Amino acid sequence: MNWIILIIAGLFEVAFASCLGKAKEATGSDVYWWYGGFLIALTISMLLLVKATQSLPIGTAYAVWTGIGAVGTALMGIFVFKDPTNFWRIFFIITLIGSVIGLKSVSH
Repeated sequence: MNWIILIIAGLFEVAFASCLGKAKEATGSDVYWWYGGFLIALTISMLLLVKATQSLPIGTAYAVWTGIGAVGTALMGIFVFKDPTNFWRIFFIITLIGSVIGLKSVSH
């Protein structure tokens, strides 16, 4: 169950990073809505990370959490924010996914 909580925490990390990206593009009072979303997603992500680390090793949990956030944010950047895409960027995203799966598979 704590692995599921950790994955959800990682998805909220993607959400808070995406809110920062949208706030950068927003104008007027919309900026405050995106920053509000950032704070809410950040809080949820941290609380879920704390919950997951109560039974998972902190090093593994933190690495998986940041890995999910990094991969998700990179993909959001490519698909939503039109960040540039090239072979090496995709290669290292795939490598990061493999590393996260590897950490999960060797953890108890």
